[in-house]
Amino acid sequence: MTNNLTNPEPTMDLRDLLAPAVVRNGALASTLILGAGIAAGEESPHDSLTSDAALEERALKLESLPYNIKSGDFRLLFAPELGFYYNSNVTLSSDNPEEDFILRPAAQITATCPVGKRNHFQIDANVGYVEYLDHSEFSTLSVNSGSLLSFDLYLEDFWINLHDRFAYTRDPAAVAAVANTAVYGGLDNTVGLSVTRDFLDFVPTLGYDHYNFIASSSEYSYRDNGAELLSASAGFRFHPTVIAGLEANGSLTTYDEPVLNDNTGLSAGVYADWKVGHYLTVTARGGYTTFFFDQTSLTMRAVDQNGWYLGLTLDHDISEAVSYSLSAGHELRLGISTDTIEDWYVRAYANWKIVKHLDFTTSLSYENGTQGSTTIQGSRYQEDYDWFHGKIGLRHPITKRIQASLDYRFTFRSSNLPLRGYTQNLIGFRLIYLLK
Repeated sequence: MTNNLTNPEPTMDLRDLLAPAVVRNGALASTLILGAGIAAGEESPHDSLTSDAALEERALKLESLPYNIKSGDFRLLFAPELGFYYNSNVTLSSDNPEEDFILRPAAQITATCPVGKRNHFQIDANVGYVEYLDHSEFSTLSVNSGSLLSFDLYLEDFWINLHDRFAYTRDPAAVAAVANTAVYGGLDNTVGLSVTRDFLDFVPTLGYDHYNFIASSSEYSYRDNGAELLSASAGFRFHPTVIAGLEANGSLTTYDEPVLNDNTGLSAGVYADWKVGHYLTVTARGGYTTFFFDQTSLTMRAVDQNGWYLGLTLDHDISEAVSYSLSAGHELRLGISTDTIEDWYVRAYANWKIVKHLDFTTSLSYENGTQGSTTIQGSRYQEDYDWFHGKIGLRHPITKRIQASLDYRFTFRSSNLPLRGYTQNLIGFRLIYLLK
């Protein structure tokens, strides 16, 4: 887990209750490298990231993804789906919850294509429309978090990844810091590149991204912003299975409206990746984050903020039937209604394939956070909150072409401020049609 200098928290739409395997694994070879050690740990400990063996392994991962249209080396998965949901508390209200039924027709589109022997192009997106049957004013377009365009380019010993990661979502219950709303969300778009050079025992990575957030509702238009993001890491292979090194990030964020303060963010720290055998990977990170705020808000006093970040992640494939991921840590990030949020978090995900033709997934997230600000007049606002988010999903093929999933999500939020806590239950049923 790296500290988050700009985007406060990725939002998710209803489709994220139980993403199909293709959505979870579609970016295996093309996601932006957050730390060179992660990518290196996935390869043979003696191979360069740009070696023929490493490139062949990535190509095999892409070729193993499901598809229903093939022309030469081009592969396309097109899977229309229809979801039907019940939401017990649409507006995340503590004293007057409003329920609703929701329809979401959508389509999953995943395409991969090698360009020559070494380079790869990929697109992965889930596009749909969320229709509220009783609260039509909340209906909106939906593009899942994790959607991306990506191109991997290999020039001798350099690995260059060009990418555009995008989402248009409105699911405020998936964002721990908000309450009393049904419309928080909008367009998140990150476009940029990363460059990695593997010297076997030394793996440096440089990255640049331009980030934009555009709110889907005028209620949150004050959060519209653009940011320039820089990242760098230098990993050293101290052992065939251990890479450790230094990492640094920088951001320059400018808001369109004078509500939140423009800022410059800097962070630096250390990281380590340890591959324990073939099935367990442990990643640790720690460092310090500082935000320097300019007085651009007309109401909120600009106060520089700093704090430490720490993260520990375990990814374990116990068997072909059972795998899990567990992460925990502490971070300081940019806020939603305040300049910053400081929080502790725990996130866990498990996939169980213990019954033939039945995928069972579970996930839990907990966040303990503090967000606050001081007005220019000197009055102080601070909220301490606890947020719990749990999901259970079942997916089963009805026929060779039709899959069905049943999903349940529970969200609970408590706060030291009145009317800022809520409980939400979300139940969903989806049918996914796989074309020939």
